[in-house]
Amino acid sequence: MSLVTPQIRAIAEICYGDAICQEQIKLQLEKMGLPNGLLPVKDIEECGYVKDTGFVWIRQKKPSKNNNEKIGKISSYATEITGYMEKFKIKKLTGVKSKELLIWIQLTEASINDQSTDKITFWTSSGIHKSYPVSAFQVDDEKKNVESECVVKDAQVKEI
Repeated sequence: MSLVTPQIRAIAEICYGDAICQEQIKLQLEKMGLPNGLLPVKDIEECGYVKDTGFVWIRQKKPSKNNNEKIGKISSYATEITGYMEKFKIKKLTGVKSKELLIWIQLTEASINDQSTDKITFWTSSGIHKSYPVSAFQVDDEKKNVESECVVKDAQVKEI
């Protein structure tokens, strides 16, 4: 069941298409003080952001995996990824798993505890956490000149 309800869609900024969504995701991560390569998803159909609550979602055509060679970990991304972004943190994360030994573990939060630190910590629902260098999730790529294909809704909602 999708967490992106019609009520959320009615108040969100929604973008369609892989190119614009890739740029919007990186831009939003940077605004929140997080590394721009934190969510390396592919073939994105849409992404959305609710400014008042920080709720964000990404919908891709099919599940994907990413091998982060800098930390030696494989991550899995579902067709729908959701979470709440705030400064230096994504909480209530869904749709992201990391492989530890032979087991896939659901990640529920990613945070940088102190802005001056160079570590990002990933949390599971059971409280288990592991930290990695922020630089392992930073991507240095050229900004594409992409035409905006986002739909912005102007509404006031305090709680979802």
